[in-house]
Amino acid sequence: DENQEKLTNALLMATEIEGQISALDSEIARLGEEIVATEEKINANKVEIADNLAQINTIEKGMKSDEVRDDKADAKRIAEVRGKLNHYDEYKEELQTKVANLDKTRIDLMNELQTLRENKSREEMLLLKVDSDIEQMEIRVREEYNLEYADCLPYKEEGYDVEKGVQETARLKRSMHALGNVNVDAIEMSQTVATEYEELNTQRIDLEKAEGDLLKIIKELSDEMLSRFTGQFEKIRTNFIKIFKELFNGGTADLELLDSENPLEAGIEIKAQPPEKKLQSISLLSGGEKALTAIAILFAILKLKPMPFCLLDEIEAALDDANANRFAKYLRRFSEDTQFIVITHRKPTMELADSLYGVTMEEKGVSKIVSVKLEDAVATVEKG
Repeated sequence: DENQEKLTNALLMATEIEGQISALDSEIARLGEEIVATEEKINANKVEIADNLAQINTIEKGMKSDEVRDDKADAKRIAEVRGKLNHYDEYKEELQTKVANLDKTRIDLMNELQTLRENKSREEMLLLKVDSDIEQMEIRVREEYNLEYADCLPYKEEGYDVEKGVQETARLKRSMHALGNVNVDAIEMSQTVATEYEELNTQRIDLEKAEGDLLKIIKELSDEMLSRFTGQFEKIRTNFIKIFKELFNGGTADLELLDSENPLEAGIEIKAQPPEKKLQSISLLSGGEKALTAIAILFAILKLKPMPFCLLDEIEAALDDANANRFAKYLRRFSEDTQFIVITHRKPTMELADSLYGVTMEEKGVSKIVSVKLEDAVATVEKG
């Protein structure tokens, strides 16, 4: 903008100087014509003066040779001629003064014209420099910013502080240099990343919605599990208390959750009080008491939800004969709903079984299975 203003001022000044030069050229031409006309007048006066002098000489000669003439008339004519000569001398001096003044004016005008021509040349040089600066700036803007001058106008600010702008430009250039190499594909990459971001954001929203739905389902399932667990646990607890008394022929027992706030993750403490003993944790009972308590829990679970098939492997091995007998009788009661296969060496259990299967070894290294149905065996004994 400053260079454009300089260019405009230079053009205006050059135009003004050219106008002044044209006016001075016209004035110099006019003065030259006036000087020529004055010089022509001076020459004509010189000729006339020479003619008058010649007439005076002729008259003087005639006066000397012709004494017959009238002295008064000749004297009057001589006086007129001399007056006219004096008048021409004054006029001559006046014209010479005017010519000198015109020459001085012409010289002054020529000097002023020379000064104006020098100013014009200087302004033309400045104009060329401004044109060159503007061209260089346009090339620089085009190369550095890929913009034309007209494209830069929207960014123009009125009253912009150029010095602060130069400092800010230097700071920004340092910052740009600190960024390193410029990725020319950044715009396309940003568009691709933006598209990927939108897709991922949509997926995130879907996942968050799915997560909310899953959390809702989990909560509903947890509530349902808690409700069912609490109800089923209470039933198992009731069954356990009852069956424990029946198996131990007395005593008390209980099942307790260790964490009432989070029952689904809580541990279960088994408390048992066999007859004539104090209430204590199952870990403090004897081996037989522990086994019978575990059997009571098993039957409490089976009573809640009978299984079609159950396999027991020497579950009553640690029991004494009396407890083993009670176990066998209680097992018999459950056989109406559940089929039991019991691996055992205890007679009370075998006595109450429907069928017995034994493994014998009649020959070394050869095993043989022997089966007996107790109903058939009892019938045979009764017949015999």
